[in-house]
Amino acid sequence: MASVSVASEIDVLDLRHFSARQMRPLLAREAEVWQTRLRWDYRSSTELLLHYLDSHILQGFAALDRGRVCGYCFCVYEGRKAVIGDAFASGHHTHCDANVTRTLLIHMLEMLRYSPDIDRVESQLLLYDAGQFADLLAGPEFTIYPRLFLECDLATCNLRDPVAVPSDLELALWATENYQAAGELIYTSYVGHSDSAINDQYRSLHGSLRFLHNIVRFPGCGVFQPNLSFMLHERQSGALVGMILCSQVSPDVAHVTQICIAPEQRGRGLGRLLPVTCTRSLLAQRFRNLTLPVTQNNHPARRLYEWLRFTQRHRFDAIVLETQFVQH
Repeated sequence: MASVSVASEIDVLDLRHFSARQMRPLLAREAEVWQTRLRWDYRSSTELLLHYLDSHILQGFAALDRGRVCGYCFCVYEGRKAVIGDAFASGHHTHCDANVTRTLLIHMLEMLRYSPDIDRVESQLLLYDAGQFADLLAGPEFTIYPRLFLECDLATCNLRDPVAVPSDLELALWATENYQAAGELIYTSYVGHSDSAINDQYRSLHGSLRFLHNIVRFPGCGVFQPNLSFMLHERQSGALVGMILCSQVSPDVAHVTQICIAPEQRGRGLGRLLPVTCTRSLLAQRFRNLTLPVTQNNHPARRLYEWLRFTQRHRFDAIVLETQFVQH
């Protein structure tokens, strides 16, 4: 099992050589960081990752410090795109070791940027501060999109102004029979939107349906809550024109995984109606906090969340690597 020495006591090896048993202590430490930094109970995602590790199907690297697994990084492939799903390292005196994480990212990016089968690499480095790896991500092949992780204390959320459902629309809870319509709504809502530059799934109906499948079926963004997710339909046609999807990330913390309004329905206050409706439902079910991410340059969304009294908990980077700019 060949290794690459990156420091006097750190080695980087192929992640597929490691079992769930070997990786579990590191992932447990990572879960503590998710809880502290983002109020996120990451254990369900941890168990899914451990299952994949025992299947030896995750492409990536593990870092060893004197024989102890101290970090890992993995990616998944979607056609000619690779998504760096996670990068994390833990030191002897810190739960989050940015230096070892940097080393792992160097190996991962070097592997992907020269792969002939990969045109694009995406990642959102949620556990690290925006700009922390700016020097590593410099160059014309990289684009960095700062994002904000916002949080609302539901006890202080702005609910004083009543938001009525327009008479030509009706509000309903999520229903699985609306799955196709929901994917179509996501696609049409993100045409020309800056977030489609961060996640290219938004650029096609197929990709939007895949994105929806991931947030509804898998725990990567929390456990999907159909009873906290709302949809707006036109009364006459039944067409889906707006929705907010919500997951549970801790016993008393919910997370907005998607909110979108059909372009022709914008300017009617629906972007305010949906989160207010969701917030009232959360309060009734004794949730204490609601979180969501927003791209820093999405000023209309940020103004809405500020009105609702969301505050910034964390600022992180979304990165895109376009390999056609790499000099081979």
